[in-house]
Amino acid sequence: MMALSLTSTLLPMTASVSPACALATPATTTPITVAVWGTGMMGLPIARRLCEAGHRVHVWNRTRAKAEPLASAGAAVHSCAADAARHADITISLLENGPVVTEVLFAQGSAHALRAGSLYIEMASIQPSEARDHAARLGEMGVSHLDAPVSGGTMGAEAGTLAIMAGGKAADFQRALVVLNALGHATHVGPHGTGQLAKLANQMIVGINIAAVAEALLFAAKGGADMAKVREAISGGFADSRILQVHGQRMVERDFVARGRMAVQLKDLRNALATAHDIGFDAPVSTLLESLYAQSVEHGLGALDQCGLFVELASRNAMH
Repeated sequence: MMALSLTSTLLPMTASVSPACALATPATTTPITVAVWGTGMMGLPIARRLCEAGHRVHVWNRTRAKAEPLASAGAAVHSCAADAARHADITISLLENGPVVTEVLFAQGSAHALRAGSLYIEMASIQPSEARDHAARLGEMGVSHLDAPVSGGTMGAEAGTLAIMAGGKAADFQRALVVLNALGHATHVGPHGTGQLAKLANQMIVGINIAAVAEALLFAAKGGADMAKVREAISGGFADSRILQVHGQRMVERDFVARGRMAVQLKDLRNALATAHDIGFDAPVSTLLESLYAQSVEHGLGALDQCGLFVELASRNAMH
C-alpha cells in the first residue's frame, strides 16, 4: 500500500525495469525511478541495493569511474548530477559534506533538474542548519525534502540493515519508505534538520565509545593482559556494545581498513560541536574527543577506519 500511495502522487512511470535489476532480487514494491548522487563507500552499496529491489536507478559521481561498476547491476551512469536526477521520483544525495551538497544543488544548478513534486533525500551527514536551509530552498522550487542520514557503515549498507534517522514532514517520510525499506530500518524523528541532529548524536556516541574501547584495551595490554581475552571476558557485561564487538575485534586484529574514515568521524564531531554552539549546549566530552581525533588526523591517520584512534593511543603509549 505504501508504494501505491507514493506512485499516486508522482508522475506515472512507463519505462521498464532493466534486466540486470530485475534478475537481482524480485521487487517487493512498485518500482520507481531513483537517482543517487555520490557512489563512494556508502553510495555504491546503497545504489546496488536499490537496483536489487527492482527500482530504475540513475547514478552520478564526481569521479565517474566510481559509479561505473553499478552499470552491471542495471543502473544508468550519468556524467552530471542534473542528468541523473532529471526524471527521478526520488533523488538521494550521499555526497561528502554540506558545502559539497550546497555546491552541487545550487551553485551548479542541479536543483533545477529536480521535478516539481519529486522528493529529495539528503543522506549525507551535514549540519542540521544546512539541512533546514536546503529544505527551504528546495521547497520554494516545489521539491520536497527529507534529511535521512544513516548509521551502520558499509556492512549495514551492503546487508540492508542501516539505521536511518529521518527529519522532515511525516507525509514525505511515508513517501520515502518505498526506498528506505530496502536499505534498513527508518525512523521519523521530527521536522527538517532533526535527522541530521540524530546522526550527530549517533556519531558522538560512536566516537566516544571507540575511544573508550581503544583506551581500555590498550590499558589492559600495557598491564600484561591478553587484549583479545579481555575483550572476550567483558563481552556480555555492562561494558559490552556493538562498538566493542565490531571495532574492538578490528583493534585486536589491527584491521584498520576504512569502512568509515577517521577524517569523516572528525567532520561529524566538528558538525556536532558547531550545532552545540548554535543551540547553546555545552559538550565537554565531545570537545575533548574532537581534539584527539584532530591530532590523529594531523599525524596522518585520517584515511584509516574510525577505530584507527587505537593507533594514535598506542603510539602515545609506545605500543606498536
